[in-house]
Amino acid sequence: MSIKRINAVLDSAQIKNINVGDELLISGEIFTARDAAHKRFCDLILKGEATPLDLKNRIIFFAGPSPAKPQNPVGSIGPTTSGRMDAYSPILIRKCGLAAMIGKGNRSKEVIDAMKECGAVYFAAIGGAAALLAQTVISCEIVAYEDLGTEAVRKLVVKDFPVIAAIDSKGNSLYERK
Repeated sequence: MSIKRINAVLDSAQIKNINVGDELLISGEIFTARDAAHKRFCDLILKGEATPLDLKNRIIFFAGPSPAKPQNPVGSIGPTTSGRMDAYSPILIRKCGLAAMIGKGNRSKEVIDAMKECGAVYFAAIGGAAALLAQTVISCEIVAYEDLGTEAVRKLVVKDFPVIAAIDSKGNSLYERK
């Protein structure tokens, strides 16, 4: 199987061509957000207000980087358990057009249903390889919720960030394969 290279802004045609098990290298802008930021996003959406950033066709990486060493944009940055975002992901997929998520672990039926309905994908990043993942980050900037510290929303510019398509837009899942 060959490795696919994709841009971090995904349209529906690109998403349809991503299949469970595909190995991909992502380049471009992705956002980090964990459960506290997801809750804030969803609270705004449920009030009919805009989120602080446009998530349409974008990727959220469930991560919070450790402090950067001098001359580095981030410290280690690995995926957090995705299930903590399961209460929020369907809202972001349906209401904001979120195209993809990066994390670790399986997702709930509700998340997978939203992914199938709206055409989104879930990528797994390798847990335990946070120092290696950090080497793909070119720049890092806080773009929302600075008061959350390491869980603030960040815009990362990445080059060849490695992931595996764990659940595709058709609902096929590495976690359910026989």
